[in-house]
Amino acid sequence: MFKKILVANRGEIACRVFRTAKRMGIKTVAVYSDADARAPHVLMADEAVRLGPAPAAESYLKAELILLAAKETGADCIHPGYGFLSERESFARACAEAGIAFVGPPPNAIAAMGDKIESKKLAKQAGVNVVPGYLGEIADTDEAVRIAGEIGYPVMMKASAGGGGKGMRLAWSEQDVREGFEATKREGLASFGDDRVFIEKFIESPRHIEIQVLGDQHGNIVYLNERECSVQRRHQKVVEEAPSPFVTPKMRAAMGEQAVALARAVGYYSAGTVELIVSGADTTGESFYFLEMNTRLQVEHPVTEEITGLDLVEQMIRVAAGEPLAFGQRDVGINGWSIENRVYAEDPYRGFLPSIGRLVRYNPPAASEAADQHPSSPRRRGSITHVADGVADAASLDPRPRGDDGEGDGQAQRQTDQAIVRVDDGVAEGGEVSMFYDPMIAKLITWAPTREAAIDAQIAALDAFEIEGPGTNIDFLSALMQHPRFREGRLTTGFIAEEYPDGFHGAPAAAELLRELAAIAAFAATAQADRARRIDGQLGHRLRPPADWVVRIGGVDHAVSISTDAISVDGEALDIGIEYTPGDRLIEAELADEARLSVRIVPTRTGFKLTTRGASHVARVLPARVAPYARHLLEKVPPDLSKFLIAPMPGLLVRLDVAAGDKVEAGQPLAVVEAMKMENILRAEKSATVKAVNAAAGDSLAVDQVILELE
Repeated sequence: MFKKILVANRGEIACRVFRTAKRMGIKTVAVYSDADARAPHVLMADEAVRLGPAPAAESYLKAELILLAAKETGADCIHPGYGFLSERESFARACAEAGIAFVGPPPNAIAAMGDKIESKKLAKQAGVNVVPGYLGEIADTDEAVRIAGEIGYPVMMKASAGGGGKGMRLAWSEQDVREGFEATKREGLASFGDDRVFIEKFIESPRHIEIQVLGDQHGNIVYLNERECSVQRRHQKVVEEAPSPFVTPKMRAAMGEQAVALARAVGYYSAGTVELIVSGADTTGESFYFLEMNTRLQVEHPVTEEITGLDLVEQMIRVAAGEPLAFGQRDVGINGWSIENRVYAEDPYRGFLPSIGRLVRYNPPAASEAADQHPSSPRRRGSITHVADGVADAASLDPRPRGDDGEGDGQAQRQTDQAIVRVDDGVAEGGEVSMFYDPMIAKLITWAPTREAAIDAQIAALDAFEIEGPGTNIDFLSALMQHPRFREGRLTTGFIAEEYPDGFHGAPAAAELLRELAAIAAFAATAQADRARRIDGQLGHRLRPPADWVVRIGGVDHAVSISTDAISVDGEALDIGIEYTPGDRLIEAELADEARLSVRIVPTRTGFKLTTRGASHVARVLPARVAPYARHLLEKVPPDLSKFLIAPMPGLLVRLDVAAGDKVEAGQPLAVVEAMKMENILRAEKSATVKAVNAAAGDSLAVDQVILELE
């Protein structure tokens, strides 16, 4: 076994690999850019080596610097994580030439599957179903328009070396192709160093299913069931789960066998993922098509670990060391259900614009008590308990009945009916979410015996997730978990666009929830007033906090009365128990039937901002005796910014399409801003004339910076 491992990556995945390596008794080496000098993955490793400045092109993408770091520290293997150099054939070859084991597949397999055009040709030769399309190189926009017309709209334009949702554009018309083809080429070049683009038919109402494969260097290859990854935004996965609520045992077997056949055709070993697109109307198990093969560990690998009891990072390390798999296909089972939500630094209330800044507060939800029964022990990081990433040792598998369809045996099973919470992250309070890297803050994973219980565990954990500083998508994720269509499992890759066509404005709140929040707001106001009374009492004054309040929330006034043993709302006693200390940012309330409600609370000038169950609610709280005189308090009116084109996020102004004096029409592209490696087209909201231009292509923009002014 290896003595020392270097992780050629950062953040969450570096921490993830380090935890397994430490459990295996392997020393660890981190690499870092100037932006990550005090990052958790650096502090977690036994050794750390600086690579260079913050931009990835000057640090994490410098293969020669990473190899030098490995040699200087004596690392005998390198794990690439995902992204950066993980799918670079040249890096895998350079590791081999330097005598350092690459914890991943062989270079020839990376090369074969890394080129999306060539990989589809190989998949077809291996007997795998492929999506109809044009797999040759496309010279220019005019040729792209011609090809798209021949295939038939809608079509998908994809960067040949793309991945992670980057370098992809959906086109419903010729105009979409003309607007998006060059942008797709630029994104491919900027993110992957390859501007080749191919076009294929877009399958309408599609589901995105992927098969996890694992092989060793002795010719053994298995598939570890499927993951459902249909809930996406801009082709970037948001929610993943295993198993899929759609896939039948027959489909699972057909998909898995084709995935293994493809892996065998390219001599694959290590962990990899075969991504498939499936028609949501098909239940025969026959209409699924190959999309691509990711020759690396996937972001969503934890849900596979949770239902199989396998540590995929450990398996990758053992395979790289030459060990054979300790189990076969019949030993792979499905135990329970697991769901993963990606917590991003983005503002769903502003069109999901990237958000950067300091994590003023970062307090992820603690692992549940049931985590003690997880096949691996919980670990503590600071004051927060996380379920360890490592799960069952491959050498200690306990074959048991599979439980889902009776096929084969299962892995070591959890002896619990309770949900388990796991947080995979690589950030810490006080750290920065930088514009240089991916905006993911953490991955929230839950496991439970059933899908419904795993979803409910997500909702509770999201409510308890405290992040202050950059905006996050926590409210949106909670809304997704509560959405009836999601809970029913009726998913497609267009789910978000279809259910939120006008953007996200918070999850709908039932009247009963608003009454409970009114009670919580009044209780918090009473607690604050009582604290003020005790402080004032030290000066000899005797004040008594109000017992009766008027709380306006959701546009409705509620009369709330607080006594030592009861709370009533609008004259009706409310069965609720509240725990709160002034200054806390989280209120825990116990409702009827032992249900619990976690509420994030922030004081405002006239009350509180309460966030729970996927929405934020502003509660105005006034003592009942003064409320009649304060009903017409002036509200601050936001300024009219409709005459300005404003940078919605920090980024680079890639292109400016207009000049002073130009007339523009509603919907016309005005500028292109690149942020976190994604290009965003800014359009005119109405017909107007450009009065002045305040920025030029190539400028670095701050959030809310004025780009141009309209007449």
